[in-house]
Amino acid sequence: MTDIQKQFNSTEAEKKWYQHWMDKGYFNSQPDDRPAYSIVMPPPNVTGVLHMGHALNNTVQDILIRRAKSLGYNTCWVPGTDHASIATEAKVVELLQEKGIDKNNLSREDFLEHAWEWKEKYGNIILEQLKKLGCSLDWNRTNFTLDDHYYDAVIRTFVDLYNKGYIYKAARMTNWDPVALTALSDEEVYYKETQSKLYYVSYKIAESKESITIATVRPETILGDTAICVHPEDERYKHLIGKKAIVPIVNREVPIIADDYIDLEFGTGALKVTPAHDINDYNLGEKHNLEVINVLNDNGTINELFPEYEGKDRMEVRKIIVKDIEAIGQLEKVEDYTNQVGLSERTHAVVEPKISMQWWCKMEDLAKPALEVVENDTIQFFPSKFKNLYRHWMENIQDWCISRQLRWGHRIPAWYDTEGNIYVGETKEEAFVKYQEKNSSASIDDLKQDEDVLDTWFSSWLWPIEVFQKDVTSSDKDLAYYYPTQTLVTAPEIIFFWVARMIIAGMEYKNTIPFKDVYFTGIVRDKEGKKMSKSLGNSPDLLQLIEEHGADAVRFSVLIASPAGNDILYDEAFLEQGKQFNHKMWNAMRLVKMWEEKQEERALNDIESFAIEWMKAKLEDAKEKTQNHFNHYQLSEALKLIYSLIWDDFCSWYLEWMKPGKEETIATAAYQESIKIFDELLLLLHPFMPFITEEIHHNLLDNEEDLMLKQLSKNENLNKEILEQGKKLQNIITAIREAKQKNQMKPRDVIQLYYISKDVSFYEKTKALLKNQIFADKVEACTEAIDNAITLVIQADKLFMQSDIEIDYSVQIEKLKGELTHLEKFLFGINKKLSNERFLANAKKEVVDLEYKKQADTEAKITSIKESLARMEN
Repeated sequence: MTDIQKQFNSTEAEKKWYQHWMDKGYFNSQPDDRPAYSIVMPPPNVTGVLHMGHALNNTVQDILIRRAKSLGYNTCWVPGTDHASIATEAKVVELLQEKGIDKNNLSREDFLEHAWEWKEKYGNIILEQLKKLGCSLDWNRTNFTLDDHYYDAVIRTFVDLYNKGYIYKAARMTNWDPVALTALSDEEVYYKETQSKLYYVSYKIAESKESITIATVRPETILGDTAICVHPEDERYKHLIGKKAIVPIVNREVPIIADDYIDLEFGTGALKVTPAHDINDYNLGEKHNLEVINVLNDNGTINELFPEYEGKDRMEVRKIIVKDIEAIGQLEKVEDYTNQVGLSERTHAVVEPKISMQWWCKMEDLAKPALEVVENDTIQFFPSKFKNLYRHWMENIQDWCISRQLRWGHRIPAWYDTEGNIYVGETKEEAFVKYQEKNSSASIDDLKQDEDVLDTWFSSWLWPIEVFQKDVTSSDKDLAYYYPTQTLVTAPEIIFFWVARMIIAGMEYKNTIPFKDVYFTGIVRDKEGKKMSKSLGNSPDLLQLIEEHGADAVRFSVLIASPAGNDILYDEAFLEQGKQFNHKMWNAMRLVKMWEEKQEERALNDIESFAIEWMKAKLEDAKEKTQNHFNHYQLSEALKLIYSLIWDDFCSWYLEWMKPGKEETIATAAYQESIKIFDELLLLLHPFMPFITEEIHHNLLDNEEDLMLKQLSKNENLNKEILEQGKKLQNIITAIREAKQKNQMKPRDVIQLYYISKDVSFYEKTKALLKNQIFADKVEACTEAIDNAITLVIQADKLFMQSDIEIDYSVQIEKLKGELTHLEKFLFGINKKLSNERFLANAKKEVVDLEYKKQADTEAKITSIKESLARMEN
């Protein structure tokens, strides 16, 4: 004991053990004859730093990996980062601006040189931070989505899908980010409820004194109006169909058309149609062959078609044009209006619908096999509720806009000749061969490569496949061994971005699933329910939390309140709970180690024998339940179970029962069994709290193998009888301690205990332990009630507690009366349920039987209490 610290030093332990595990190569994996358990980390953006969402997601993955290792699997957890085209390019542009450099004045090569410089300096920060959390990642397998092998795979995929007819180029309506200056997919747009204004504008009817009023939230797009649309059955406007309306300010005559798309109830029932700036208007324009007039530049300013507004931002022009319309007397009124505004996932800029020439991937046929494997549970979702969300999206899937107007990323492998014809190939030379087939006198210098890069998700959908193909010499072997991976841990918000597309890629390129289970974590929120974010100032600094409280306490805090798929209400009080748990275990270890000097070579006494038998049964029961929780990804429930097992059952009961008195000894076998049980408990907890468990393990057992390598012992037959006996013993001890307290007795006051029970063997087996715990000099059976005794009823047994100390029975009488009232109400409820014919007919037999047992037990307790009251009151 002399060399064991009084308190657990988390900082020291974390540094020591993580380096030790790394030095020993425990995180590394190579194929062997064991079953594999592999996980691929959702690659964080290279721009990322560790936050609470990362803490939850990666703690869950580490728990699964460490748990699998303790069950004998060859575990492999692959780390890596995503190049994050939009976010990274924005960071590099910002850095260049600070140096006075305009991105547009740099060649592509020069810009990429700056980007790679930035990546090398900042891109792996988050991976280094994950080490602080204790993540057991195979760092030798670290991947980056712009690694050479990965880059080549993405290009191959594009070419393959193009050759199969899935990829095409077309001018279509897209979501446009005016800050990043690139197209976005629908999934990269999020919607925010916004307080806007609804402007009612009068449009004059050509060659008429009439007018028609429309309501719009975007008056700046009036400049691009090419029609007014009404419902064909709207009696207000039927006579106007086929006539011309005059667009205010620009005085353009546009047709008044009819379409049942129009909502008769919204606004005025008449719609201005601007095909270049709204997806629904675009569809109407296609249907009615309307002119398309684009009024915006790529950066969200008004273009040269409208000199009076040219160069001004769209939001500024909105205010100006409202004043201009008001000035000509055509602004009828303005109302407050709440609407959903689309924002860019990356830059948070208001997204503009924009027609642009982009590359697209046809998704309908590709999606079908990926939907089927989730529908038939080949891939299982946890929680299963996300299956419906997945199905809805996959059944209504749209073509995927895969091109981005950026420089950082996988450049599209398409080349254009001088006439604009397209040649797709993995290299320029391959494209040139196709060009030569068309033009034998062609020169390779005629070909110019597409300037765009691929959507980031077009690379990350290959992640579970490509991370195992980093090393050419072992890629086939690795892929065959580790793929499909076991579990994907991710957030529900990227179910379409990433989860669905990985399944599509797996089915298309490996003809099998990429993972067997998908575990969806929830959003980490503060205790008031707000999503944690740095911008709101409600997200703590994760690294600071680890420094102050320790990684184990942080892991504990995010897991203890983390039900699968439901949001986590995070409270820093959980950190304190985690730290107190550390202290509890540390003190338990110090207590047990003190017994080392009290060992005696002798047979187990009755107390030791019962305590060990009971604690082993508790451990076996917990192991079985823990496995069931893991099977259903109920990790929070598993942690709560293990926490209670260690804190309550082991520390509060078992150690108290086993603890030898000042002059007493402990059998050597009992001491060794206690160490063994403690170590098995540590192994059960290790996936959740790896550092303190490893530290205590080595303090308990000298020259023992590392806890991280140990395997849980195989389940033994569960002794359910000893569990029931232990529970009954706890109830008796607790009841007697409470009775002593309520009757103004001291805990160590000596008593005599008599019992009436059908199970005399229980008391014979636990007599020594009972005497020790309740300070009784006598525990004996009796055949009738004992006068002048405190009466207790435990599981139909009647207990009578006597003492030489004078006892005020009035306290006990009041307690029994209160208990009687409670039991009579409880019995009323049971009787009501058992008199319900529908319940008896529909409930399972075991449920009905349980209710009858409750009824019998409660009636027996009521009878016993009434008898006790009668004696005391007489």
